[in-house]
Amino acid sequence: MNHRLRNRLYLAYVLFLAVSFLAAFWLTPKLTHHYLHAFSQAEEYQEYLAGQSVAIQNVCYILLGIFFLLSLFPLLFFHFRFYRPLNKIIMAAAAYTDADTAAGIPVDYSGDDELGYLCASLNYLSSSVNNSGEYQRRFISNISHDFRSPLTSIKGYVEAMLDGTIPPEMQKRYLGIVLNETERLNKLTEGLLLLNTFDDKGVYLNKTDFDLIPVIEKILATLEGLLQKKGLSVSTQLCAPSVMVNADLDKIQQVFYNLLDNATKFSYPDSVITLTVSERKRKVFVAVKDHGEGIAKENLPKIWDRFYKTDASRGKDKKGTGLGLSIVKEIIRTHGQNINVVSTEGVGTEFIFTLSKGSGS
Repeated sequence: MNHRLRNRLYLAYVLFLAVSFLAAFWLTPKLTHHYLHAFSQAEEYQEYLAGQSVAIQNVCYILLGIFFLLSLFPLLFFHFRFYRPLNKIIMAAAAYTDADTAAGIPVDYSGDDELGYLCASLNYLSSSVNNSGEYQRRFISNISHDFRSPLTSIKGYVEAMLDGTIPPEMQKRYLGIVLNETERLNKLTEGLLLLNTFDDKGVYLNKTDFDLIPVIEKILATLEGLLQKKGLSVSTQLCAPSVMVNADLDKIQQVFYNLLDNATKFSYPDSVITLTVSERKRKVFVAVKDHGEGIAKENLPKIWDRFYKTDASRGKDKKGTGLGLSIVKEIIRTHGQNINVVSTEGVGTEFIFTLSKGSGS
């Protein structure tokens, strides 16, 4: 490692001390003689003072030596208090360029100062790099699995139809399965493209004032078939017949669809999904609550991760893309609003998010 800066500082400091010491060494006898000469001009003291001047000079030299050694303490203080921690930081930063130690080297320094803050930031960065690498590997693994499964099904059914394994009278049924798998791939691709626009900060929101109630009614009508299939009912608790909000209509429709679809998948059969809309100050609060499997406390932070759907606490449904809640969070975040989740295993889950009130409210 290059130590030129340290060496230059040390050399400059030692040269400064050496020059100071030599100057004092040269000036001491002159100043001593001058002081003693001025102290007394009496003839009877001259011989005595001449003999004592050497002793006084020796004492001065000893004191100079002591002061010189004491002056090295700032150098040692600088080395152990600043240079060594700084050198550790440099080594840790350099480790990021080494493929074998790409995770970085943790810096063991906990001082309550600027260096301590810098070390803590570097350690946090190292941890983030580790987590990012693990997240990237998991992301690639998940997306590979989600693409491979429907592609394998499509390939298998098409080959079976071509080689006559599936007779013509049954082909319509299996073509329907192929169509469903194709739609699943299309949803997955659209979800990834949408999340990519959020990552690139390229999302343009077409904010307008609109009534939220017709949006809710439209989404519930779309999900009516799924709700009836599981014997579910939706209880809507609205603060007013008309609730105006200022947001991107298409994006908010997607938020409602994803949350209600999620609640439908993980609710117990013949249970009730509660949708509540309330107003406080200049905010509209929307809550979607299901009565179902719920989420374990330690898994709550993971539900916003892309492709997170493998945990048993989120049910056995594997037909989704695992991107729904990630998209919901990004849409709400882009609107400058908040979304929270409260869940209890075996009881249910509630998502609560906010929207800005429209001018008509």
